[in-house]
Amino acid sequence: MPKNVAIIILNYNGKKYLPDCLSSLQKIDFPKENYRIIFADNSSTDDSVDYVKANFKNIQIIRHIKNYGFAQGNNLAMKRALAKGFDYILLLNQDTIVEPDFLSKMIKVAEADDKIAALQPRIMLYPAKDQINSLGNSIHYLGFGFSSGGYQEFKGDLQPQEIAYASGACLLLKSQVLEKIGLFDSDFFMYHEDLDLGWRIRMAGYKNIVVPDAVIYHKFEFSKSVKKYYYMERNRFITILENYKLATLLLITPACLAMELGLFLFAIKSGFAVEKLKVYAYFINPFNWLKIFINR
Repeated sequence: MPKNVAIIILNYNGKKYLPDCLSSLQKIDFPKENYRIIFADNSSTDDSVDYVKANFKNIQIIRHIKNYGFAQGNNLAMKRALAKGFDYILLLNQDTIVEPDFLSKMIKVAEADDKIAALQPRIMLYPAKDQINSLGNSIHYLGFGFSSGGYQEFKGDLQPQEIAYASGACLLLKSQVLEKIGLFDSDFFMYHEDLDLGWRIRMAGYKNIVVPDAVIYHKFEFSKSVKKYYYMERNRFITILENYKLATLLLITPACLAMELGLFLFAIKSGFAVEKLKVYAYFINPFNWLKIFINR
């Protein structure tokens, strides 16, 4: 039986990316009656919604009342899709371009194994289309996440492989698994939400998979940001506190403290010291510890 897919594009002031992204989605080879494109806008101020209304009549638009960030913005759209009974949910970044067969190839792999819960394609850079952005992601035991194969030419095996977690830039999820383990942690706002979800997927006995012969392109731009630094560091701590057993947390504490000393010195040198202190301040609040305890 053909599977129904909700393709969710979360947008925030991404009008400059939309012509390429949405036009590429119009060309996919997946049966039109089996997917729905949902444009979820995080209260943009750049006329993104008007652009979609005028140029893509087949796209459903959801307008959020504020910028909820990546985690909650996607969660709100995913809840609607789950309520509509879609078999799969595909999260796709606004700054991507897809190959026509990317979705059909991922669905084929997903349907071959009931234990597969999350998949990503081979994500290549753009316009440097011969260079890898992500072949799946790995998790350091102190909670850092990093992409495999970044900025290298792809010369590997085309067989699907199990990975630690799949990239939120293009993430295919089975609805039945989301119903069991939940969605993104809405407190994350941005960064590490895909890592946390992938971790929970594995703890529940399911698999995260990369499908290398399914391809998209990502207009990835690495930039330093004080705000990004805060969320990356805060969410890294939340992830390990919520997902590790107490014994494991005690075991890694010496390494964590040593790493923190180095990171704090780095933050001072890089101008992020205030944000690093805000991370520590977050964990002084007993209410935040209560949320972490509830989510364990």
